[in-house]
Amino acid sequence: MEIKKYTNLPDEAKRIRTEVFLDEQKFSVEFDEIDDIAAHLVLFDDNGAAAGVCRYFFSEEKNCCMIGRVAVDKAHRGQGLGSVIMLEAEKLIREDGYSKIAVSAQCRVSPFYESLGYKKTGEEYLDEYCPHIMMVKEL
Repeated sequence: MEIKKYTNLPDEAKRIRTEVFLDEQKFSVEFDEIDDIAAHLVLFDDNGAAAGVCRYFFSEEKNCCMIGRVAVDKAHRGQGLGSVIMLEAEKLIREDGYSKIAVSAQCRVSPFYESLGYKKTGEEYLDEYCPHIMMVKEL
C-alpha cells in the first residue's frame, strides 16, 4: 500500500467520493470550496488501484485541523483501510505542528472514530438530512 498527498483534488479522490457519498449514500453536495484549500490523501492498494481517500485542512472557525471526506471504495472495505488513511492524516497534521483534530462524523460511523481516540462533543446535527456529530482528538 501507498498513500500519496495532493494539494489539488485528484481524479482518484473524485471517483471514490462520488461513488461513496453521491451514488451510495445519496448526498447531493459533495465537492465544495474546501477542496481548493485542503490537502488530499489517496491510499493505493498493492496493485496501484485507488482504495481510500480523505482530506484535511486548518479551520479558523474551529481553531484546529479538520479531517473529512473519509471514504473507502466498496471493493476495499473490511480491510482496515479507513484507519490506515486516518492515521496517516493524523501523522501529517502532527508534523505540521498541530495538536488538535476535529471530524464532522456521520453518527452511524462514530464508533469507528471513537476506536481511533476521537470523543464526541456538542449536539447531533443534520447535514443533508443525515445525523452528524462533531468529534475531537488531541494529538
